[in-house]
Amino acid sequence: MQEFDFLVIGSGSGLDVANAMAGRGNSVAVVEEGRLGGTCLNRGCIPSKQLLYHADVMETVEGAGAFEIDAEVNGVDFAKIVQKVTEDVSESSDSIRRGLKSSDAHDLFEGTGRFVDDRTVEVVKGEDAGATLRADTVLVATGTRPSIPPIDGIEDVDYLTSTEALRLETAPDRLVIVGGGYIAAELGHFFGTFGSDVRIVGRREHLLPEADAEVGEAFTDRYADRFDVYTGYEAVAADEADGEVTVEARPYPEADAVRAGGEPVGAPDEAESVTVAGDELLVAAGRRPNTDMLNLDATGVETDERGFVETDEYLRTDAEGVWALGDVVGEYLLKHSANHEAKAVIRNLLGDEPKPVDYSAMPFAVFASPEVAGVGAREQDLREADVEYATNTYAYDETARGSAMHAEGFVKVLIDLDGNIEGCHIIGPEASNLIEEVVVAMTAGSGTVADIRDAVHIHPALSEVVDRAFSGQFSRGGGHDHGHHHHG
Repeated sequence: MQEFDFLVIGSGSGLDVANAMAGRGNSVAVVEEGRLGGTCLNRGCIPSKQLLYHADVMETVEGAGAFEIDAEVNGVDFAKIVQKVTEDVSESSDSIRRGLKSSDAHDLFEGTGRFVDDRTVEVVKGEDAGATLRADTVLVATGTRPSIPPIDGIEDVDYLTSTEALRLETAPDRLVIVGGGYIAAELGHFFGTFGSDVRIVGRREHLLPEADAEVGEAFTDRYADRFDVYTGYEAVAADEADGEVTVEARPYPEADAVRAGGEPVGAPDEAESVTVAGDELLVAAGRRPNTDMLNLDATGVETDERGFVETDEYLRTDAEGVWALGDVVGEYLLKHSANHEAKAVIRNLLGDEPKPVDYSAMPFAVFASPEVAGVGAREQDLREADVEYATNTYAYDETARGSAMHAEGFVKVLIDLDGNIEGCHIIGPEASNLIEEVVVAMTAGSGTVADIRDAVHIHPALSEVVDRAFSGQFSRGGGHDHGHHHHG
């Protein structure tokens, strides 16, 4: 038995807490079964955004004609793009490992951590199998992995998840994607830009069901122009023969099935099932928590029905001295959320007075084409809560810079009747950057329309589209259903 002050299982954002504890002179154990650095670095945001930037460059060149520039792409070394990104990521991961190995304050245990009791963990499988560790404080930060829905025959199909897709060294001729969220959207954009014929099958009425519905609808329309999109369809069976994968999909009762191009296909009961075929199948249908290996039954740690760890507002679990953060708590499966939670755990472990995690202005972004970002409440949330609100949208192409860029898209603002910002949703170029001033206004400012209106915006920068969305004429919503505005 080895004794430590602090033990963390998982080496993503949990490492931030480990480093803070080590910096205060605590002995620290890190248990990790895979590469160091977690999902974000190894098979998530870092490789995907690097790859996606290549797609953005490609798209820029291909769209040059609209700007009276005659340009052509003479070749793409797709394998090299992927290899360079993979190498880059591996180097970062290796350097974290070297740092931990050479540190006097940290002990790295390579293998799968499994609880024996509340604060005792044994390492099973892997390099350090057999080690038993006990600590005063334990942090569960084991993240998530791709979830595979119950599709008939899927276990006999050689499918990809995001993990493998990010390392694919040839773009498939025809790629079928099951799932309609941001991973499906981003990888669809990446492979589609480099020549794959992409078909997307998603259960919900729109792609990006987590976004504001108006944004999701606009995004789905744009994707339906680029790809074969089957929204409102659930994949029920998969089959592989002669190098071809086929997926059978049926209308999903909770959505009005809409075929690509937007024609409804009748009520779900009379609508036809569709068969979608390709060379590769990518399953991007959500993530599931890595709690099944932890043997949490040996502890007082509670999980919800999906397996995510339950915590209080300070990120303490039900077991004394056991904390949790990141994707495994299932609040927001986003790296910046996990980092935000790590700061809270550090503050709560080392400070005098515990403070709840503040999720009130947690933004998200989708690095697809078009880009999407949002913060705060969505219009459907406000309607559901039956509160009064006001909303305004402003189109990019009605600003000087947006027009120069031939930008499509809009900024949508939701406020309460006192002018407090409830939410902001953006679809269009640089959405992930434009949302930030709204996040700052909601976090550090008074959180009102005046924060944005009174700040001087550089003319003619793209940020004017945010300024004008906040400065325009709002229309009342809530308490009654109001029609959609048309975005020019």
